[in-house]
Parts: sequence; structure tokens; C-alpha cells
Amino acid sequence: MYHKDWIDFNKNGLKDVYEDAKAPIEDRVANLVSLMNVDEKTCQLATLYGFARVLEDELPTPEWKNRVWKDGIANIDEHLNTIHGREETYTKYSYPYSAHARAINKVQKWFVEETRLGIPVDFTNEGVHGLCHKKATPLPAPIGIGSTWNKKLVYQAGNIVGREAKALGYTNIYAPILDVARDQRWGRVLECYGEEPFHIAEMGKQMTLGIQSQGVASTLKHFAVYSIPKGARDGDARTDPHVAPREMHQLHLYPFKRVIEEASPMGVMSSYNDYDGVPVSASSYFLTELLRNTYGFEGYVVSDSEAVEYVSDKHRVAENYKEAVRQVIEAGLNVRTTFRTPESFIGPLRELIAEGKISIKTIDARVADVLRVKFELGLFDTPYVENPEEADELVHTKEDEEFSKQLNRESLVLLKNKDNLLPLDIANYKNILVTGPLADEVSFTYSRYGPADNPSTSVYRGLKDYAKGRANVYYEKGCDIVDPDWPESEIIPTSLSEIEQAGIDAAVEKAKQSDVIIAVVGEDEERVGETKSRTGLGLPGRQLQLLQALYKTGKPVVLVLINGQPLTINWENKYLPAILEAWFPSTSAGEVIAETLFGDYNPGGKLSVTFPKTVGQIPLNFPYKPGSQAGQPGQGPNGSGKTRVLGALYPFGYGLSYTTFEYSDLVVDQKTKHSQSDIEISFKVKNTGKVTGDEVVQLYLRDEVSSVTTYESQLRGFERVQLEPNESKTIHMILQPKDLEILDKHMNWTVEPGIFKILIGSSSEDIRLKDSIEIEPINR
Repeated sequence: MYHKDWIDFNKNGLKDVYEDAKAPIEDRVANLVSLMNVDEKTCQLATLYGFARVLEDELPTPEWKNRVWKDGIANIDEHLNTIHGREETYTKYSYPYSAHARAINKVQKWFVEETRLGIPVDFTNEGVHGLCHKKATPLPAPIGIGSTWNKKLVYQAGNIVGREAKALGYTNIYAPILDVARDQRWGRVLECYGEEPFHIAEMGKQMTLGIQSQGVASTLKHFAVYSIPKGARDGDARTDPHVAPREMHQLHLYPFKRVIEEASPMGVMSSYNDYDGVPVSASSYFLTELLRNTYGFEGYVVSDSEAVEYVSDKHRVAENYKEAVRQVIEAGLNVRTTFRTPESFIGPLRELIAEGKISIKTIDARVADVLRVKFELGLFDTPYVENPEEADELVHTKEDEEFSKQLNRESLVLLKNKDNLLPLDIANYKNILVTGPLADEVSFTYSRYGPADNPSTSVYRGLKDYAKGRANVYYEKGCDIVDPDWPESEIIPTSLSEIEQAGIDAAVEKAKQSDVIIAVVGEDEERVGETKSRTGLGLPGRQLQLLQALYKTGKPVVLVLINGQPLTINWENKYLPAILEAWFPSTSAGEVIAETLFGDYNPGGKLSVTFPKTVGQIPLNFPYKPGSQAGQPGQGPNGSGKTRVLGALYPFGYGLSYTTFEYSDLVVDQKTKHSQSDIEISFKVKNTGKVTGDEVVQLYLRDEVSSVTTYESQLRGFERVQLEPNESKTIHMILQPKDLEILDKHMNWTVEPGIFKILIGSSSEDIRLKDSIEIEPINR
């Protein structure tokens, strides 16, 4: 069946159109669909979850001839990858890398040679923290990646994920996540790039382009309006987002629209929440009208886990599961993906077809979408990893490890640095205490959605290695991440136990003998993540009491935050002299944090989420409507309003440096423009300090008068720029017509005439340069 330039997939001795690499893809798809029977078509609409999740076998067995996938399957997810913390998934076929590539080839060979039409499998896998495979290149959490604001690095990260996937035999990666994290209590803030749609779109576009540059599909998550469940409560609820239609399009759908239009991802994952009473995965408006007809998506849609089941079980808009299956297929879902057997979906689907409740025309359209992606991926021309041994040279190289460290470095955000305490001069600190529940911990450097089994360095170990031979570095844990009564203790405080007091006292005693204290506090993977929304955002457990006791020693305290969501660290910000936000770094955490604290690296990341002072302020985000985050009157008949805390602790786009930057010479090419004109902008930024540093320059746009209320200002451009001391660079940015668009009264995207203010700054609140332009009516 294997010929010089084609494969006889259906073993008939003839080169059918679908087997002809020179034929147009649409002709190949149409030919293959015409040859398929109902059993084969329905098999292309379901996922087979890989080894130890659903699939019991690592490699094909004779029993496979008795399973539903004897007629093919759409995709096999996470097969033989090894998932962190899930021992049942550990397998000898995940490492060395070449062993996995050979194993995937054996599975693919079975589908090509043992099924009637030989339709290859799309091998899918997660990839938001780096490829979810044993010893693949680790990446920091997406919230850290978002904090780099470095588009070039994000493209490179996608490129690495795609290259490693391709070498290992994966053909489709579930990344990036484009959810807009608007509620800081939500556990999956950790897995988002941030809260601002333009920033997310720019990051997501680069990740998608990077992954797909390697001939691997990128599947976007989670479409749509998934990231703002009521009160951030996503456990078993995952429903009822309180988002108005215009806000939905301008905030939550904007990144998907942009990335689909500009990067052409081959996949989208539909979310399991509803919107305005209609489950997204059963909504023809979302899956067909918006996704395909409006945005131009041409790939295939997989369901997030249990999304189909939830249509009947949770949302209760279908009388039973079988009716839920009918609704999602009619709406536009292509492939059911969850931790259940494919038979559980294919069986009822075949019954619906036999009963005439779903037309073959609809089935053919859904199947065609899946096959089109498989043809675009080249699976019908080269279905196998061509050189499995090469995987050992292509996955997690030395260059990849260095890149991983650099991405980690650039994710760090300096939140406070009173009197330039940082960077520490190691010559001045001979005795250093490293304390806190996360100081000698590495669990946060791994993720269920990223690589497993890479060696990891804790902050304490990193600092100890860095200071070896130059300073004494001591460790004392101080306290656990949470107390026994947490999370109830967040609302009903309890006294310290004798054991807890002893732990804090031990840290204090060592602090008294030290020159500086480095306290590593925050959250771990048990406190933040999927289904782990929080009631409060303070440091959990006894961590604040530990910090307060350390502060009383009079020794300088440097706070290192390990966390997945903004924290309300008001006391810490007021009293502690230096705070470094590290998010959830990857396995080089200790090394890069040590380098940064001692000045070998100058942090230049910026916050991609707003830090509120209290959960009582939520929602508190950027962008926001005029007056929606306003203060209270100090004068007048209703003056002296002092009834609540105002303002952000740290605003969107905020981040300090060990150096300073000066902005000047803003030039707008033309002050009056028509609505379809590009607007060229330039300005200078200069490093006015004594050390090399990165500045993230940010361009915001304000529509002064509009037909509908729009945002106070919106991010519309940014660049991360590295400057030597006294060096200046001229930054060029272009505003395109789409950057000025709003949804008007009739819900049409349009650029309205009027005055637009251009704001250039170092954060959303630290604006350094201003100018304005006028958009003239077209008929003027």
C-alpha cells in the first residue's frame, strides 16, 4: 500500500482522489467523505483519550478490532505523554523521546493499515505551560508569560512547543488559552495571559503562529465567555456569566476574533458554560454564526471535558444525554472530547442518524471539517514521524533550557523597591535567611498542563548555590501554606497553635542573626488552578503573621511572591521594602530569582492583571467604563465620602526596574485622518539610570465622544525594549482602523468620527506623553 509518492489508504490498488497529494484539499475531502459509511463518519466525531485515561493499552492489541475505533477515530488525546502527578499515566514510551515517536508511529500504523479507509489519527496534547510530555521544555504559567509582554519570546515559546510536538508525534496542541481573566478570585487566572483583550490577542496570536509554524495545529481555549462565572465560582457551577452582549464582544470574544482572523488556528475548544441561558457547546450562534460565518474559522471544534454531558446533566436544556448529542452536533461541534469512551458518544449519535433526527448532510459537514485539518496537517501524505531517532536531538535542547530561563526571567515583576534595596550587594550581606512555606518547595514549578519530571530548583537552593563561598544562606520554613482551619480561617480568624507559634519563633530567631531576610510566600498548586476559586485574596494561612513577626526584628525583608492570581497584599506593600512577583515560575525558579535579587538580571516585566486592595472592590479591572471605578466626592452637599477603599494596589501594566526611563518626542504623522487610514506614531525612550534594563512601552487610546459609552482608554500597542545606560531608542507604532473600532448602537463594528487621544506610558496609570488626532467623516 505504500508507493513512491502516495499511500493506498483504502487498499484498493488505485490512487483515489483523497490519496493524491497533488489534488486540491477540498476535492480530497469531498472524495473521502463520499467513500465513508455511517460508522466511519461517526468515528471521526469523537476523541479517544490516551493511555490510562480511557485507552487501556499503550500499543495496539488484537482487541482493538472489536472496539468502535476499528472504523477510525478523530483524535487520540495525551497518549503516552506522562502527566505530572498522575502515576497511572507513567509509561516507558514517553522517554527517551524517540521511544514515544516510535510508539506513536505504531499506533498510527494500525489506523492506516487496519481500518478500511486508513484515515490517520490526529494526536492531540496540552501545551499551555510547555508541551505536556515527560521532560519537554518547561515554561512558566501563562500569567507569567503574559507578564513578559514580549511578543518575540512568546512566538519562540510556541515554536518550541510545536517543534517538540512534531518530533514526538503530536499533531495538534491545545494552546493558547485566550480567556480574559476579569475576576481575580477565579482559580484559572493562573492559566490566562491577563485581563486585557488586546494584550491577550497579541500574546495569543504569537503563540498560535509559533506552534503552527512547525506544521502542528493550534487549538484555542476556551470559547467562549468561560472565564467569568458568577462570583468566580467555577467548581461544579461553571455557568451563569454576568456579561452584557457588547461587553462580551469587546472583551471576551475580541482575542478569539483577532487570533482566528490573523493567525488561522486549526482548532477551537468549546467551553462548558452557558451564555444567557444557552450552553455554548450547543449554540449555533457561537459555534457556527460567530466562529465560522463571522470570524472565518475553518478548523474543527472539540468540546471541553463534559461539555456535551452538561447540556442535559447541568444546564438541563436537553431531556436526556442523547438529545444533548443531537443539539451539539446541530450547533456546530465537530468532536466530543472528554474522559469517557468514544462509544458513549458514537453510539447515541448513530441512533440519532438511524432515527432521522440528524441529517447525513449535517454529519458530512462536521466530518469534512475534521478531515480538512488532517489534510492540511499532511497526515494523508506523511502520516508517520519520519525520523523517530531525531526526536532525541529536537526536544528540550540546551538552547531550549536557556530560553526557558530567559522566559522565566522576563516574567518577573518588581512591585516595590524602597530606597533601592534591590539589587542586593552580596558583599554587604554575609548571613542571609530564606524563609516561608514556598522557600524550599518546587511543586509550583510543575503543572498538569505542562512537562513532567524535569529537575527543579527551589528558591532556597537557588540562593544557596548563588551565594556559595560568598555568603551564608540559612533556611527556616516558618509556617505552612495554610492553617488547619483554612479556608474558613479567612472569615473566622483563629489563634496560632503552639506548633504554629514555634515555627514562626524559629524563623524569627534565625532572622535576628541574619543581615537580610528573603521571605518566599504565596500559593501553591493546591490553592489556585482549575476549580479552585478563592473567597479572599490575602496570603493564606499564617503567612502574614510570619511576615509581621519577621518585620519586627528590624532586619530588611525582601518578599518573593509565588502565586497564580493577584493578592491583596496591603500590609506587605506598606511595610516591607521590596517585593518581587514571580507568579508560578517553571523549573529554573531558584536560579532566576537568585540572579534577579542580586542584580545579575534586572526585572522588567509588567502586570497583565490589576491587583485590587480588597475583594470588596471586585470587579476592578482594565479597561473600564468612565466613572465605573470612580472615587467619592470630597466636597459639596454629598461630600466627605470616606466609606470605602479606593484605587488599585497595583494597576494594569505596572512594574518597576532597577533603572529609570524617560519618554520624549511624541510624533503623530498626521493630526486629521479618515476612518480607514493608518496612524503612524513615534516617540523616544531613554534609559536614564546606571544599569541595562527593559521597559515595556504602552500605547493607550481614548475615544473622547462616542455614540455608545466605551472605555476610559484601551491598550492598543506595546513593545518590550532593552536599553543600555544612557541609550535612547525611537519606538514606532501604527494604529490601524480596527484599533479605533467600537460596537455602535446597532452592534456593528465601526470607526466613528471625532477626537481620539493618544496616551503613551509605562503603565495604564503612568502616562508620560499625550497627543490627539481627529477622525474626519468620510464625506467631509
